[in-house]
Amino acid sequence: MEFFKIKKDIPFMSYGKVTTSISLVTFLLAVFFLATKGLNFGVDFTGGTVMEVHYAQPADINKVREQLAGVGLKEVLVQNFGSSRDVLIQVPLKQNTMGAKLSDHVVETLRQQDASVELRRVEFVGPQVGKDLVENGAMALLLVSIGIVGYLWMRFEWKFGLAAIIANLHDVVIILGFFAFFQWEFSLSVLAAVLAVLGYSVNESVVVFDRIRENFRKMRKTEVAHIIDNAITRTMSRTIITHASTQMMVTAMLFLGGETLHYFALAMTIGILFSIYSSVLVASPLLLMFGVSREDFIKPEKTEAEEVLP
Repeated sequence: MEFFKIKKDIPFMSYGKVTTSISLVTFLLAVFFLATKGLNFGVDFTGGTVMEVHYAQPADINKVREQLAGVGLKEVLVQNFGSSRDVLIQVPLKQNTMGAKLSDHVVETLRQQDASVELRRVEFVGPQVGKDLVENGAMALLLVSIGIVGYLWMRFEWKFGLAAIIANLHDVVIILGFFAFFQWEFSLSVLAAVLAVLGYSVNESVVVFDRIRENFRKMRKTEVAHIIDNAITRTMSRTIITHASTQMMVTAMLFLGGETLHYFALAMTIGILFSIYSSVLVASPLLLMFGVSREDFIKPEKTEAEEVLP
């Protein structure tokens, strides 16, 4: 299916040095913010107390935050959970100075304004569990990256695998850089979004790489840069349809999914936008820099003299 027909090849590779330079600067900025500000880990990673309370009528989230801030709980995350009457309260470990009595204290505080408040659930995440989650999350990212490199190496050629993993890690680091710069909460749902973006980005790269490999076999007398330009241009329609459809769903979660899905959808949105950029304007120019050629896929034809020689 091709809704957007582009007759003339777009000279993407003529801008390759510019786009890769922009990517390098963006990547270094993301690394800088990660190193200086760090990620604002949520209760999932740092440890803390999670409480679910129920109101008889729709809860005023801002008023709940004000009530808790009034008793010294200023860094508490308060959000609707499932419905407007259910509220999820997450208290970081560093804010919990009351231990097991925290839930009772929170409920008593809330009942001063609304006697209908009912405590439905209390969970405590210890610091050791949070540390294990950080380590396991980092290991998951590492294993996924190794798997992607191995898959592309076997399917294509090492230059493709290296270009793809650089482009994909570029997407991941930039997502993390956004979360570090704005100090958005980094939770397990955001980690899931980051892993999803890795798979999403490599899928886009594979589509472009497949067309490049096909072009090398069909366009035998064409320059490498023109072969890559043609491959990207011929897949533009598919790229627009796929990313637009995915972003429509993610946008719905971003604006209608509530705070529970907000940062997940935000990470996905950043990942989708940069995966388009990286697969077209980072991975492909890197192939050109790595010296990809027709000989990587097709053995050079022997001359008559070479065929006669033993």
